[in-house]
Amino acid sequence: MAAKDYYKVSGDSIERANQICPRCGEGVFLAEHKDRRSCGKCAYTEFKK
Repeated sequence: MAAKDYYKVSGDSIERANQICPRCGEGVFLAEHKDRRSCGKCAYTEFKK
């Protein structure tokens, strides 16, 4: 994905589009899947309810 896909610009502010990995920290985002969110770096996974 391009870097522009990880952020949303609204007016003068910038928001992150995806959650940050709690293990890896800043700069590593969780990938959005149909039933889960996962980190490609450390394999952390959160299942959606």
